[in-house]
Amino acid sequence: MCIGQLKIFMAGVVMLCASAAWSMDVSEIVSKANQAAYYKGEDGRAKVHMSIFDAQGRERNRDFTILRRDDTNEVDAEQKFFVYFTRPSDVSKTVFLVWKKIDQDDDRWLYLPALDLVKRIAASDERTSFVGSHFFYEDVSGRAIDEDVHVLLEQSKNYYVVKSTPKNANAVEFAYYKNWIHRETFIPVKTEYYDNNDTLYRTYSALKVEEIDGFQTVTQSRMADSRIGGYTEMSYSDVQYNVGLADDLFSERYLRNPPRRELR
Repeated sequence: MCIGQLKIFMAGVVMLCASAAWSMDVSEIVSKANQAAYYKGEDGRAKVHMSIFDAQGRERNRDFTILRRDDTNEVDAEQKFFVYFTRPSDVSKTVFLVWKKIDQDDDRWLYLPALDLVKRIAASDERTSFVGSHFFYEDVSGRAIDEDVHVLLEQSKNYYVVKSTPKNANAVEFAYYKNWIHRETFIPVKTEYYDNNDTLYRTYSALKVEEIDGFQTVTQSRMADSRIGGYTEMSYSDVQYNVGLADDLFSERYLRNPPRRELR
């Protein structure tokens, strides 16, 4: 094969590869991104420091431990989350418990120790502030991928850009959102939320990604909201996967009596 023919052949291979990459079904991209963001290992544990900055730059802090367990090893399986707050004193011993469902609304509970009250969080409250931060309750455990219609807008050398529009527009405050998904790791590194006027008002950013126990993990993230001003940053430490968390830890009876050993 002559040099000219080789160049033509290689150009054809490049075009074929690009076409194959583009032809990846958007549902596969979104599923892989959901897996990378929320389904690393069979379970996991992490310490989280949250810094909340308001529009005037004033800072408040939260510290909590988050436990997560998958019900099966399947992709997009049902999950359970246990979030236990330690600092400051006004939120200490507060617990947020989630049973993440696939084909129905999630079950969510919030235990408020000052009132000794267990509060059920309705589906309509999932997109409200998580303990006064710029993150929503839904951001903590993730949004079900079948709640939205997904379209692959573009791709670059490093990212897939996916636009997602809610099937039930009345259930959420946004008109659509865009996700920048890293092509190699499928980590969502940026999410932009737009209103009905196509105005960007809320942005999630993955600020730091590290490999932990063989999994690419976001260890620092930020959520900013131009409507209320300011932003919230979350930093993760002591991250572990496949720690063998028992299923019964994620039950209502542990809201008032949290599993101390697993939360250390």
